[in-house]
Amino acid sequence: MLTDPNEQPAPRPVSMLAIIAVFVLLSAFGLIAERLYFPTVGVAPQNDIPEHLSKDLAWKATPESRKKAMLELRQKQADQGAAYGWVDQKSGVVQLPIARAMELVVQENGGSK
Repeated sequence: MLTDPNEQPAPRPVSMLAIIAVFVLLSAFGLIAERLYFPTVGVAPQNDIPEHLSKDLAWKATPESRKKAMLELRQKQADQGAAYGWVDQKSGVVQLPIARAMELVVQENGGSK
């Protein structure tokens, strides 16, 4: 049986059931991939409403509370930087004002070079 080399074979019909099955399988794969790779994320703890936050996270709740916490921290650091006190009395570690500590370091290392 000799056939013409330019003649194309007749296309085979595809059943509607096969098309639907392919779409169902692709949809199932997409849903599974979405659940595994893009899990749902809840609200970050610091973005929750202040009433639901624990005390250690409450300062993060609003811009005002963060600003207030930062001002308090800076004031505490400024007070510590200007005061004498014990850090660890057993070890003999003390806290000095910064200016006094710099004077002692200069004296200890021989003020001039």
